[in-house]
Formats: sequence, C-alpha cells, structure tokens
Amino acid sequence: MSLLQQNSRKRISLGQDGNSLVLLIVFNIIVYILLNFTRMVYMLNNGTAGVFESQVLSYISVPAQPAVFATRPWTLLLYMFSHYKLLELVSSMLWLWGFGYIFQDLAGNKKLIPVYLYGGLAGSVIFLLAVNLIPSLSQNVNSISPLLGAGPALMALAVATTALAPRYKIFPMINIPLWVLTAVFVLIRLGTVEGGNFGHIAALMAGGLVGYVFVWQLQKGNDWSQWMIDVVNWADDLFRPEKKHFKNPPKNQLFYKSNQKPFEKTPHVTQQRVDDLLDKIHHKGYNSLTEDEKEFLKKASSEEL
Repeated sequence: MSLLQQNSRKRISLGQDGNSLVLLIVFNIIVYILLNFTRMVYMLNNGTAGVFESQVLSYISVPAQPAVFATRPWTLLLYMFSHYKLLELVSSMLWLWGFGYIFQDLAGNKKLIPVYLYGGLAGSVIFLLAVNLIPSLSQNVNSISPLLGAGPALMALAVATTALAPRYKIFPMINIPLWVLTAVFVLIRLGTVEGGNFGHIAALMAGGLVGYVFVWQLQKGNDWSQWMIDVVNWADDLFRPEKKHFKNPPKNQLFYKSNQKPFEKTPHVTQQRVDDLLDKIHHKGYNSLTEDEKEFLKKASSEEL
C-alpha cells in the first residue's frame, strides 16, 4: 500500500463540522423521506401511484418536453437529490460515500459539492438537448421518462476521483486500483438505464465528462469550484463575522501541526511529507500545490511500502 493511500483514509471523519459528504447524503435522505411521506398521504387519501407521480414527482424530475420544463426550471437542481425508491437511494448513497470519501482526501472537502452540482447540471442540460435535437428521440419526446436521481452527479464524482488518482488502491490486500471500481460503476449505471433510453445515457456521459474536465482544469490551475466557495464564505461571513474567511490567511495563522518544517523538499517519499501535503490539500485544495508537490504525490500514489 502506498503512503498516500495509508494517510488519506484518516483525514475526514464522520462527525467533522462542514463535512460536505455527510451534507450531501443527509440531504438526499431527507428528500427521500419527504417524498415517501407525501406518497403515503396520497395513498391514505385513496390516491394512486399515477396521481402521486403526476402531481408530485413530475415537479421534481426534469421533463423531456421543453414547454413543460419552462414551467419547472427548478428541476435542473432538485432532480439530482431526489429518489423515491429505497433500493435506488441505498445504491446511490453507497456509491456517493465510496467515491466522495476518496475525493475529499485528494482534492479537499470544499470541492466535493461543486463537482456533484456541475455533474448534475450538465446531465440535465444534455438530457434536454439530446431528447429534443436528435430526430429519432424528438419524434417520441412525449413517451420519454423524465430524468430523476443522482446518476449524472455521481458519474461526475466517480470520473473526477479516478482522474485524480486512477491507481489509488481501494482494496490494498488484493491490489484493486480505483479505476476498476469506476469501470464497474459505469457499467452498472449504463446497464440499468430503462429500455436503453439514450437521453438518460447521454446525461450520464455528460456528467462523467464534466467530472474529467473539472479535474483537468484544476490541474492546470483553473479552479471551477472557487466561485461557489467564495459565495458560501461570503454568506457565512454575514452571519458569523467572528469567523471571517480570508483568501490569504495571516502568516501567523497556523494550519498545520508538525515537528518538521512543512512542505520541505526531500529526495525520497516519506510519511511525514505525504502527511503535510494531504493536510495542505484538505485546507487549501489541490490547486494550492506547486508542480513539484503534485509530482511528489503522483510518485507517492504509485510507490509501494
């Protein structure tokens, strides 16, 4: 097992304040509970599944028809947090936890939600374009099922995580790299699309492409998540001015606790060096690393003890 993999697993804890992964999972679960509570109310009042779907689900899923979507633009965001079948929720949350846990350690806690949102938005936009611009689909647009669930957002997260560290060992004892898990995830997601619906497949592919481009731009120095982080920090500063955020923290503000000088160049991969860089990623993000530090982590991810 590499030093990078050993240390990354102990960075994010379940009860940590502001844990983006926990926030995403909790929000998805809350929406599921609300949907099923509403469904139960419909059934108790002699309603049917069809009535529930037309009066509730249709207002949180992305419709294929542009005229209908124009009256429900909020579905672009809401659909990616919405599940009303228990098996779909459990499956999505397990994948979210698996990829999200690794992504947090590699890219920082604050970049997880932006990747999820970018993937979900790309999926919904491409879904609408595909079902209305491709002749074979647009002719039957009224029969195409709406887009619902975290599929495109999860695809973005899975591809982004794999792009950061494709050889990350998820099961070190049997030497399985991360890209294998991602391949299994992609096959399962594409294989379970109902009736081979190309609009839904296009949404998943769009999510994955955005995840890859996000990491590619991040490694080039373009952080697509920064504007979201700035907006959240600005809002947080309004309500908690005593914890005001600084883009450039004061020099006397300590982020790392170490007996050795942080980020000191060393000719060999060392556990302390990896610890320092992972702490830096967690607090400042992957983009804060120098080129030498990025190369060092690449070396650490492939070096075996």
